[in-house]
Amino acid sequence: MAADGDTTTYEANLGAINGSNATGSVWITLTGDQATVTENVSGLAATFDGNPYPHVQHIHIEGAGVCPAPAADTNGDGVISTTEGGPSYGKIGTTLSTSGDTSDKAALDLAVGGMGASYKYERTFTMNAATVSALQAGTGVVVVHGLDPATLSAAGQAAKSDLVPTLPLAATSPALCGTLAVSQMAAMPGGAPGTGVSTQAAPANAATSPEVAWFAGGGAVVLAAGAVLAMNRKKTLAAK
Repeated sequence: MAADGDTTTYEANLGAINGSNATGSVWITLTGDQATVTENVSGLAATFDGNPYPHVQHIHIEGAGVCPAPAADTNGDGVISTTEGGPSYGKIGTTLSTSGDTSDKAALDLAVGGMGASYKYERTFTMNAATVSALQAGTGVVVVHGLDPATLSAAGQAAKSDLVPTLPLAATSPALCGTLAVSQMAAMPGGAPGTGVSTQAAPANAATSPEVAWFAGGGAVVLAAGAVLAMNRKKTLAAK
């Protein structure tokens, strides 16, 4: 285990899940509990009801430390849901939010997710001890959520989210996944990217609640986010 003052860089190539055809990469430079996360993604679902699609994203911990294989789709609907993927990547340790809270409590706050088909993310914040431990153990997994419903099977399109039943299954299912490992390079190639979501010196994380499974609490945020997407979905259906 590295000493508190040592700096270690972790990286992950993000691979597509559920036929998202998206790609991405993540770099985390960690000194003690101070983490700078740099992420580039492209090819994600672009819009929802005419607005940029919100992609919540997290570092998952305390699972097997791997991305789920197709066999994780235990109900056979053609979609690996968040809970079906849970045994592979574990519960949420850190939310990669663009502002504010980075704990599991911000897990479903759509307002601070990545937006649109492609984005660059850079943020420095205090990382909680459980996530730091997962990175050091090689079991930290980055997961980006949010699929285009049109790309799913008929059963998948008809299904509701296993996390927020007011949302379609596509809204919360994983689209990208990658296991973080110690990088052999000292810095991200080409340096950190410029980004419209860059945020520095965020408040320290709240500790991960033991009762949290894969997506977590934040009742008011979850309900508000669910209501917004549900209302937009109804408008879209009504217009058809």
